[in-house]
Amino acid sequence: MKITELLLETKERTLLYFDLPESEWNKTYAEGKWTVRQILHHLADAETVLYDRIRRVISEPQPVVWAFDQDLWAKHLDYDTIPLEINRAIYSSVRDSVIFLAKNYYETLGERPFVHSQTGLRTLKDEFDKVAYHNQHHLAQIAIAIHGNWKG
Repeated sequence: MKITELLLETKERTLLYFDLPESEWNKTYAEGKWTVRQILHHLADAETVLYDRIRRVISEPQPVVWAFDQDLWAKHLDYDTIPLEINRAIYSSVRDSVIFLAKNYYETLGERPFVHSQTGLRTLKDEFDKVAYHNQHHLAQIAIAIHGNWKG
């Protein structure tokens, strides 16, 4: 599957979860783990962070990008009270922009390097791939929370 197809497919699946009844958002995939609501907020935040990185790699020579502490974001941005419709709109529009950039730069600039503050040398392709696979990882957690054995 091409990266743009994977990005679109994960976007469409993710948006369905933003439309669940509120009772479903409070489920978790394992004891002590994030709820569906928190995962959806995290996906929107991660999407914006990864989008910023992609734009920097396209625009700047060998930038250094910084890691972000997802747990601090969840705590200080109060994922339990932010309306999901706000982050639904952010997630959707930023993902559209990521898809646009992937169509234009995944192959042509894909080997362009950058430095991640924790993982070291990476490429633009790596970051596009991370957007898709990170999203897939969390979709699996949401599916377990909603449909799996763990009911939370």
